[in-house]
Amino acid sequence: MTENAPIDAPKATGMPADVPFLRTIKSYVLRAGRTTIGQAKAYELYGPANLLHYAPQALDASAAFGRSAPLILEIGFGMGEATAHIARVRPDDNFLCCEVHEAGVGALLKRIGEQDIQNIRILRHDAVEVIDHMLSPGSLDGVHIFFPDPWHKTKHHKRRLIQPGLVNKLAQRLKPGGYLHCATDWQPYAEQMMEVISAEPLLRNTADVAQGGFATKPDYRPLTKFENRGLKLGHGVWDLVFRRV
Repeated sequence: MTENAPIDAPKATGMPADVPFLRTIKSYVLRAGRTTIGQAKAYELYGPANLLHYAPQALDASAAFGRSAPLILEIGFGMGEATAHIARVRPDDNFLCCEVHEAGVGALLKRIGEQDIQNIRILRHDAVEVIDHMLSPGSLDGVHIFFPDPWHKTKHHKRRLIQPGLVNKLAQRLKPGGYLHCATDWQPYAEQMMEVISAEPLLRNTADVAQGGFATKPDYRPLTKFENRGLKLGHGVWDLVFRRV
């Protein structure tokens, strides 16, 4: 087999076999997928040092990362391309990254090992439960939510991640001055995001509301291959950056 040949999900994932991921998913669905040999190897080599176990108690971030530094939560990192880039260009920040898809976690672990990234820790668990039970009020310096599932059909809009309840939870866990950065390439979702986040009294838009309220893409967020393809086809991308008052 080649390095990228698909195989069944690895047994040695660095996570307890009885962790009930499937029963805790609230904001998305698990889709069928297969890990590659390289991703499976990354679980074995880099999982022990970089995977955290979910526990319904406050996270000791200094212990988890081996240092005290600003803590950024990322919800849903896909295959981890942007996550790895941001961690490299912001080495003074710690990145706590939540993703449930095994292939994506394996891909990011592979990047961590190949690029010697020291400031990422991964929780393969539902981000909502992590927020509810592991993150204390005022514990975060930032939150990244990039290209969440837009759930295009009107009847599925209730499944969208950006809802008033979650935004309020995130705002409470941000320190004063901390930021929430969302991005989407689906305009109707961008408009809903703007409506929902603007209604949260603990957050203030950093962009000019008179100009639509959408932010210029921060330098730290890279253009992914998928995003570049979309831009070349004339598709838009919308960034929203709000700060905790």
